[in-house]
Amino acid sequence: MPETAPQLDPRRWKALIFIALAQLMVVLDATIVNIALPHAQTDLDISEASKQWVITAYALAFGGLLLFGGRLSDLWGRKQTFIVGLAGFAAASALGGAAVNPAMLFGSRALQGVFGALLAPAALSLLAVMFTEAKERAKAFGIFGAIAGGGGAVGLILGGVLTQYMNWRWTFFVNIPFAVIAAVGAVLVIREPAESRNPAKLDIPGVILATTGLVALVYGFTRAAEEGWSDGLTIGMFVASGLLLIAFVFVESMVKAPLLPLRVVTERNRGGAYASLGLAIIGMFGLFLFLTFYLQNLRGYSPVKTGLAFLPMIVGMIVGSTQIGTRLMTRVAPRLLMGPGFLAAAVGMLMLTQIDLDTSYPALILPAFLIMGLGMGTAFMPAMSLATHGVQPQDAGVASAMVNTSQQVGGAIGTALLSTIATSATTAYATSHAAGAKSVELLQAQAMVHGFSVAIWWAVGILLFAAALALVFINAGRPDLGQTVAGSGDGEAQDAPIPVMAH
Repeated sequence: MPETAPQLDPRRWKALIFIALAQLMVVLDATIVNIALPHAQTDLDISEASKQWVITAYALAFGGLLLFGGRLSDLWGRKQTFIVGLAGFAAASALGGAAVNPAMLFGSRALQGVFGALLAPAALSLLAVMFTEAKERAKAFGIFGAIAGGGGAVGLILGGVLTQYMNWRWTFFVNIPFAVIAAVGAVLVIREPAESRNPAKLDIPGVILATTGLVALVYGFTRAAEEGWSDGLTIGMFVASGLLLIAFVFVESMVKAPLLPLRVVTERNRGGAYASLGLAIIGMFGLFLFLTFYLQNLRGYSPVKTGLAFLPMIVGMIVGSTQIGTRLMTRVAPRLLMGPGFLAAAVGMLMLTQIDLDTSYPALILPAFLIMGLGMGTAFMPAMSLATHGVQPQDAGVASAMVNTSQQVGGAIGTALLSTIATSATTAYATSHAAGAKSVELLQAQAMVHGFSVAIWWAVGILLFAAALALVFINAGRPDLGQTVAGSGDGEAQDAPIPVMAH
């Protein structure tokens, strides 16, 4: 711990506005396109078999390149990487909005993923190196955590409004003003600490192994959702991913300047934060998917009404993150926010297992959304702060990339795993109840609701596991007020302590 704390940037709170705006753009883009996809499919004559590539092209590029993007921000400079990411994301969004055929749309989505992989870790690592005082860090990460947790639901609302009242193309064009405002603000107010650069050479073997391994992993889960777990290519992707990522860990333990220093993930608090956050995302992604289908296809909600139905969850996340999490983070240990937060989210999810064809939104879905939002908001904020806590400033970018990687992989697993469970349960229900069905349409609707309910039960179990992992694995104490977050040092021995945590 240095004897004198580094001088705090007087423009850091203004910088937070533009960092948060960029994060919102990236997070909402993950769901905003889902609402517009049926309209884009009709307009561009995209086949049923290839429509998944609107989602998959983005997921593969984003998930595969996150670690590379995080290390680039450490090497190149976070502010510069942040601005380049914004410019590229805006250009790719313009290309997508102007798409005249499927190939152009798929290519634009892949480009969005590439520049998103630069932008997301740069945004979080800027926050990590600019807000080092414990109480301020809690407030900054509270705002960032609320956006990271609620941005997906905001995307559903915005996607519904733009698709219903304008055109599906505006779900792409809307990113341009976000990016321009954030980039101009970054140029004017963001100042990256000079000592936070990493002068080491780029680990090319690590980049190749990590990128190909993560692309294979994300594609394996994406394909499993479409073709099943026994599909030959699905199995091949998982085997290839396992071999590539094992080789990546071996290479990182040997090279002088690794892409991902193993000390970043082997420290138990950061590792616990990455794992519990990834597990929570598995459950949350399943919820967005199933509840969107339930409200639109079974309850007849319009796209706008569907998006607005998720609004209480966003409110809950904002309150949980900025009020509960921020106020308590400097008073209690992170695990005492993360564990109960995930447990509360599991309770809200448990309520949603009771949905049927005529479930009352005000009586069941609304309170469930509020409880889930409060729980996830309370848990997300300390998890994101802890995930970048105690790392060297030179490693902040790649540590931030690990947060996004755990979320991206969690989302891919959640979509594939829970979709498969729901489909199997739906088929089994329809088969077993076919004899006594009053009508085929009613049976199909009842079977679908049953499938959703079974998958949501699994999501409850996953959230309970995330809570248990946070409570047992994370052992950091509450931050000592008035102190700054120290770097992690140059090696494992120096990285293990977290000086500002009271154990």
